[in-house]
Amino acid sequence: MKTDFNTVDAYINTFSEEIQEKLNCIRNIILNNAPDAVESMSYGMPAYKTYKKPLVYFAGYKNHIGFYATPTGHEAFAEELSVFKQGKGSVQFPINAPLPIDLIARIVKFRVKENNEKFNAN
Repeated sequence: MKTDFNTVDAYINTFSEEIQEKLNCIRNIILNNAPDAVESMSYGMPAYKTYKKPLVYFAGYKNHIGFYATPTGHEAFAEELSVFKQGKGSVQFPINAPLPIDLIARIVKFRVKENNEKFNAN
């Protein structure tokens, strides 16, 4: 994984056009569904936070896009995500398949709501 980028644009621009398209799609899904999210680079990948708490991350690889919605985001959508290869707190969307745009949007909305509820509980 590439780790020395200061901006999401710089990170995305290092990938092939096909992968850039998918990374930008995920980025737009996040920004459209979490308009108050703060975008940064963390752990060498694009990272999004609300209320200074992690929301979601994503990363490009040769054969897949990694999507990280913390364990709770993955647990809440476990059944729908079960068709994809997964790790603890991560899911892999293959490069050669369409992105599950609606699913990603629903996960982002879930995480926004979760962070909002935690913030307002304090």
